[in-house]
Amino acid sequence: MTETTQATLTQPEILKGAVIGGVINAVINGAIQFFLLRGSGPMPLTVDSIGTETHTVLGSSVPLAVSLAMILTAVAHTTVKVPKKPFVPTTLWLVIKHGLFAFGSVVALAVVWQRVMGTVEVGLGTAVLILGTVAGLVAAIVNYMTISAIVEKPA
Repeated sequence: MTETTQATLTQPEILKGAVIGGVINAVINGAIQFFLLRGSGPMPLTVDSIGTETHTVLGSSVPLAVSLAMILTAVAHTTVKVPKKPFVPTTLWLVIKHGLFAFGSVVALAVVWQRVMGTVEVGLGTAVLILGTVAGLVAAIVNYMTISAIVEKPA
């Protein structure tokens, strides 16, 4: 009999899977955001106030990015079929780390955008495109980082 399971994943295979997953996530989350935001008028990307009640595009992308990062880290662990490190503590730590990384990255991007560009209003199409892009990037980066970290390297 021949062995049908692969011993490990290579970096190019991990990258290819991450890019495909990122594109799929961008499309799905873009569609979800379209249905959530349809009917609303132009909205600002950012505003110059921390305590504002104004709905902003990059403000909406923060919980989207954090939740996706944490959920997709756990999902990536369960879907990997090659030998991998245990969920606790390895992947559990990655869930926390990726959530914090996503939070910091998106907030830093929003702060820099507000500082450099100021308040810019965009329409529904642009808002959906930005939110879908954020979701796709988070999905691809988190998938790549997670699988690269948990897959057992051959001895």
